[in-house]
Amino acid sequence: MNQRPFKGKSLLCLPRDYTVIDIETNMTPAGMEPIEIAALRVRDGKRAERFDRFVRPSRRVDPWITALTGITDEMVRDAPPPARVLPAFLSFIGEDLLMGYNVHFDVNCLYDACQAHLGLPLTNDFVDVLRFSRRYLPFLPDRKQTTVAAWFRLNTEGAHRALRDCELCDAVYRRLRLMALEDQSNRSL
Repeated sequence: MNQRPFKGKSLLCLPRDYTVIDIETNMTPAGMEPIEIAALRVRDGKRAERFDRFVRPSRRVDPWITALTGITDEMVRDAPPPARVLPAFLSFIGEDLLMGYNVHFDVNCLYDACQAHLGLPLTNDFVDVLRFSRRYLPFLPDRKQTTVAAWFRLNTEGAHRALRDCELCDAVYRRLRLMALEDQSNRSL
């Protein structure tokens, strides 16, 4: 049985209008919960607007998460609860095509959080940039976003924070999109 029956579809396309999403999460006995949600709207290939909010977690931030992201209990203690942040996030993304790196994780976590706190599913279709990196950069030792970004000589400073990861994902996507378009052009010759 499908646990997320209204989840959007994973698409393989090369859009110029989309919203990049990323979340940072905290571990709980019930699973993962978002503690930071970010989105970067792109229109006609240009960055247009940003969304970046902390979310108050249900429990202390796991030390491993703090070590990875730099997000501390103090940073999220006074943040709004999920029931206040999620409606603002949903309003920001609207019906946009979502994009992210290994975005199934983000979409699943956000879907579950929206269901739990709002009684609403996240239904937006999405594009996973990881799929393009697997196809066009098979020689890399791994497909982590930071590895791919470094291969493109992008500055990875600040990675593992939601808005910075959105920016990195967008930059990686733009370069992989060019590779994909070149590949399509070469195939049509």
